[in-house]
Amino acid sequence: KSFSRNNGGDVTEQRDFIPLDSQSNRNNRGGVVGEGGHQQQGCGVTVLYRGHADGHPNKRKRENKASTYGFNSSLLNNFNSGGHEAYTGTPWKTRNYADTVVGLHEEIKDFYDYISPRPEEEKMRLEVVDRIKGVIHDLWPSAEVQVFGSFSTGLYLPTSDIDLVVFGKWETLPLWTLEEALRKRNVADKSSIKVLDKATVPIIKLTDSVTEVKVDISFNVESGVKAARLIKEFKEKYPVLPYLVLVLKQFLLQRDLNEVFTGGIGSYSLFLMAVSFLQLHYREDVCSPNINIGVLLIEFFELYGRNFNYLKTGIRIKDGGSYVAKDEVQKNMMDGYRPSMLYIEDPLQPDNDVGRSSYGAMQVKQAFEYAFVVLHHAVSQIAKCYPNNESESILGRIIRVTKEVDEYREWIRNNWGNSSQIDLPLNSRFTLFFLKLYSLLQ
Repeated sequence: KSFSRNNGGDVTEQRDFIPLDSQSNRNNRGGVVGEGGHQQQGCGVTVLYRGHADGHPNKRKRENKASTYGFNSSLLNNFNSGGHEAYTGTPWKTRNYADTVVGLHEEIKDFYDYISPRPEEEKMRLEVVDRIKGVIHDLWPSAEVQVFGSFSTGLYLPTSDIDLVVFGKWETLPLWTLEEALRKRNVADKSSIKVLDKATVPIIKLTDSVTEVKVDISFNVESGVKAARLIKEFKEKYPVLPYLVLVLKQFLLQRDLNEVFTGGIGSYSLFLMAVSFLQLHYREDVCSPNINIGVLLIEFFELYGRNFNYLKTGIRIKDGGSYVAKDEVQKNMMDGYRPSMLYIEDPLQPDNDVGRSSYGAMQVKQAFEYAFVVLHHAVSQIAKCYPNNESESILGRIIRVTKEVDEYREWIRNNWGNSSQIDLPLNSRFTLFFLKLYSLLQ
């Protein structure tokens, strides 16, 4: 189905599909159902932002605030023990929607408006970047620091990482030098600083001591900055992309399927999958800002959850987009390497397989198939027969925003909003005071 308006301005629905038997997709037949695994719940120690994990003050805070692991058990009752209405996990839903794809389209737009970065969140993140830049420039005054990734493109969620790259001239990458300086300046929670010097792209990972924002720092790597420019170009070409991407990022994040180092699908891979989906879509008006986002979301889940042949087919973005046979790709690979299960050719570096580390791709595929079944049923004719169907969230059947994330955003608003007075926890105030004092003494 697709979304359009007739001459009277009314919203209408019409059938739409992706031609899976097209020339570019001849290798994409016979999807493979992978075996799913269990979700993993990470945990970590936090310092200054004082939220509770799942409402229990004695639990250690989860590393992923957005994880909905165990979340549904708290929704069995509509009211909590205090008699107040329980948190539903759908804070974007402030009105009822039609129980059709038109209603899903409207709800996705409301979710996008809710989850999109707010001015105070950008302000807070810029302060984090400035603190780290200060440490770097004290060490190497001529070094250049650039932001890339989701913070650069505007496609970040409230708990997304910040990606920084440092450009300079060193015989060996000064990972440990910067790590030591960050510790001494108390910019990061000391237990969070990790140097991954054996990784394909060596990085420093840390968590800002004041805001709990996670930061990845790399050196002399231009690919991330170039990728950010490419993403901005595709955002201009496909106005629907930001809506799809933020929903999909939240979908993976809450299931802990978004981290490449644990086998999930990273932001760049997910973005390229969405671009490929739009490039090869049957409708010519897929670039229109008026296209039905609900239809596209369901079709995305159908494609990558049911129809895409991960064993035989790879994704190519360049030259307008196409599918590529993995057998052909392997012929051009050196030393007997094979294309990964989720083979995505990097449009900026064609010999780079963006999905090579996503060894949990079949688990993601299974999650996508689940989402397709749930949403397809939710907008079907039979769903209209359910009682109170209009009062329920359609999108909320596959994504939820945890109370911890909602409270974290409120904490940011209170401390970085234009009309707010800084009211950080006591140890946060001391940390900021000593950070400023230290910088003045340098």
